[in-house]
Amino acid sequence: MSYVEVEIRARTVDLAVEAAMQELGVENRDQLDVEIVQEAEKGFLGIGGQDAVVKVKRRPSRRRRKERRRNPKNQGKHQAKQQDVSRSGKNGGDRKKSQSKGKVREMNRQDNKDRPPKSDDRPTLSLEEQAGITNDFLEGLLDAYGLDGEVETAIEDGIIIVEINGEQTEALVGVRGSVRSALHELSRTVLQRYAQDTARLRLDVAGYAEKRRQALTIYAEGLIAQLVADGGEIMLEPMSPADRKVIHDAAAAREDVNSYSEGEAPRRYVVLQAKKQEAASSEEE
Repeated sequence: MSYVEVEIRARTVDLAVEAAMQELGVENRDQLDVEIVQEAEKGFLGIGGQDAVVKVKRRPSRRRRKERRRNPKNQGKHQAKQQDVSRSGKNGGDRKKSQSKGKVREMNRQDNKDRPPKSDDRPTLSLEEQAGITNDFLEGLLDAYGLDGEVETAIEDGIIIVEINGEQTEALVGVRGSVRSALHELSRTVLQRYAQDTARLRLDVAGYAEKRRQALTIYAEGLIAQLVADGGEIMLEPMSPADRKVIHDAAAAREDVNSYSEGEAPRRYVVLQAKKQEAASSEEE
C-alpha cells in the first residue's frame, strides 16, 4: 500500500503541518512523517521573507507493522532476494554509474565551452534615473509601513545622497543605526537589480548620520586627550567604515596621535596610539 505525500507551503512549519493534517484527514501529528524542505524566514521589515515548505505523508498503521513481525519467513525471503539482486548487480551497476557520470561531466564541459557568455540585460542608467529609482523605492516603503516622512534625493560628486526625514522615521534608525545600515544595503540591492554600474549611495535617516558623527568626534577627542596624558595606545570597539573614518579624522587633526585600523570586517576596529616624544638633541650649558 502506498501512502500519499503532500507538499504544503505556509507562514510557519507548524501551520504547514496543520494544513497537511486537514488535507490527509489525520487528527494526530504522530501519525505523520514530516520532512522540512524549507524553514520560514521573516526577511527585513517584512521584505524578502519566505514561507516554510514541508513534505508530509501518513505513517504505516500499527496493524501493518504487526503483520510484518508475525511473518518473519516472508520478510526473510524478501531480504534474501534483495541481497541476491544487490550482489549480482553491484559490480556491474557501479561500473555503469561511473561511466554514466563520466559521460555527463564530459557533456557538461562541452556545453560550457559551446555556450556563449551570459549577457547582462540590465540597462546603463544615468545618475538621475538611478536616484529616481531609489527615491521611488523608499517612498513606497514609507507608504507600505504607514510612516509619515519625506524622501529627498540629490547628486553630489557622482554620489546619490538620500535623506529621509519626519517624526516617525526614527523607527528606521535602530540601535546604533543598525536598521538604517540594513535599509542602505537594501536600497543598493534594489538599485543593482535595475541598472549596471550603479553609483555610490549615501543614505541618512532623521539626521542620524550627522548626530552620530558629532557624538563620535567628541568621544574621540576625549580619548585622544587621555592618550596624550598617559601615553601608550587605546583599542576601540569594532565599528562600521563610516564610524572608523570619523575617528581617523579626529586623530589626523592632532600631531601627537596616530591611528590605524586592524581586524577583519565586520569586526574591524581602530587603534589610537600616542606618538613618542623625541628627546632633546642638546642640553643648555
